[in-house]
Amino acid sequence: MQKTEITKSVEETFELGKRFGESLMGGEVIEFIGDLGAGKTSFMRGLAEGVGSDDSVSSPTFTISNIYSGRDDLSIHHFDFYRLPEPGLVKEQLKEAIEDPKAIVCVEWAESVHGVLPTDRITIQISTIDEDTREFKLKQA
Repeated sequence: MQKTEITKSVEETFELGKRFGESLMGGEVIEFIGDLGAGKTSFMRGLAEGVGSDDSVSSPTFTISNIYSGRDDLSIHHFDFYRLPEPGLVKEQLKEAIEDPKAIVCVEWAESVHGVLPTDRITIQISTIDEDTREFKLKQA
């Protein structure tokens, strides 16, 4: 599966994430690829709402990981390895989340943990077209 979507505002990025989140059932691993400011957090906010979370979503750049609750006992495990060239103990936390069938695992800056991520993950590549416009390429291996 490969799909390309264009959004022209933060609100459209949020809505794309929400529609995507509504389709998730648990057990998915999603890798985000995109520069700083590309729209990963806006997409994640929509994804979380689509999964039924009322939690406040923020980028885990400084905390490394956040967990949000969703519908039907689903949880969203949001990891950000931007500041970690070596994941250390967080690698074990990531492995546990990947093995949980009720978890939706979202990973930003995943280069240091590619060996942990399953090959059948969903990759979302976000490219900045201009100040407001983003291109999302969604691909499932």
